[in-house]
Amino acid sequence: MALINRISRLFKADFHAVLDQIEEPEALLKQAIRDMEDDLANTEQGIKLCAYDQAALTLRKGELEAAVAEFEAQLDLCFESGKDELAKNTIRKKLEAERLLKRLNAKHAANAKFLDEQRSLFEQNNSTLESLRQKAELFARRPARNDGRSEFDDIAWMAREMTVGDDEVEIAYLRESNLRSAS
Repeated sequence: MALINRISRLFKADFHAVLDQIEEPEALLKQAIRDMEDDLANTEQGIKLCAYDQAALTLRKGELEAAVAEFEAQLDLCFESGKDELAKNTIRKKLEAERLLKRLNAKHAANAKFLDEQRSLFEQNNSTLESLRQKAELFARRPARNDGRSEFDDIAWMAREMTVGDDEVEIAYLRESNLRSAS
């Protein structure tokens, strides 16, 4: 039974050591940077695909606008020649092209809006990533403590920052006194 207790204590100690390593801020920061880099790469790929789609939509819109203009010219010719049946068929084609052009314009506008949003989001995330990289660099440069604690575990630094000197008290007293006497 004592052997089992020792093994279980050893396992628990090792398990907690592993957890301490997992929860190490530097490792978490590096992992967050890697994850963000992957997300940015995926977002950038999506932006490229969306931009490609936008270019294809623009090209298709231009083709349809040219087709509508051609149908207009054909209609002029049909009416001048008195070919009513041919004019009706051309009108049908023109209406179909205009309907498709209207849908393409809506899709083009929606795609342009989405593309702008994605680019803006990409820039924001890229800035955040750069900030994280700078923090990681600062974190890596900080001196390690010998006792295994973080430099921020030391309460003394906070006490040093909170200490108020006598001259600060005198200056604040004079300021408060002047404020109250002016009222």
